[in-house]
Amino acid sequence: MVELKKIVKNYRVVFPTPAALVTSVDEQGKPNIATAGEVYMLSLNPLIVAVGFRPATYTNKLIHATREFVVNLPKKEILEKVDFCGCVSGKMVDKFTETGLTPLPAKYVKPPLVKECPVNIECRVLDVIHYPYMDRDVFAGKTLAIHLDEEVIDENGFADLTKFKAIAFASNRYYQITSLLDRQNFSVRK
Repeated sequence: MVELKKIVKNYRVVFPTPAALVTSVDEQGKPNIATAGEVYMLSLNPLIVAVGFRPATYTNKLIHATREFVVNLPKKEILEKVDFCGCVSGKMVDKFTETGLTPLPAKYVKPPLVKECPVNIECRVLDVIHYPYMDRDVFAGKTLAIHLDEEVIDENGFADLTKFKAIAFASNRYYQITSLLDRQNFSVRK
């Protein structure tokens, strides 16, 4: 039998995922920022957004304690700050101060929005999924509000990822989303 494809070692094979800045707060209200490569939708109606963090991380502990987080989708212009927020612990470093990123008050949750991110999603934790064999806790958050910068809103009221050149994460690398291929249902519109 001829092998047509090569089998490779395990890696983040479901890709790309958005590179996101996830904000959380401690019980005194001090904000933290963490870079996340595990950000995804679990449901559209109701809108459930999930993030994954290793149990050993500071962010994991904060979200467990307060049961709130904000997913902030960055633009390529702040990529260095996005990377930095994934390299150091908020337990040791005030990442807002170190990066110069700007916290903005959220409408429904205590963690702040990141002003420099054109998309911000306020979430309240509905469930925490932990499997003993995984190295992540998955926080399923009900979306309470979506904030968009006006310049990235398309004609349907959605974020146009090409307008802010969204950042994707795959194979320990950052990529940029720069072009629209087509709209959903294009194959049956003709």
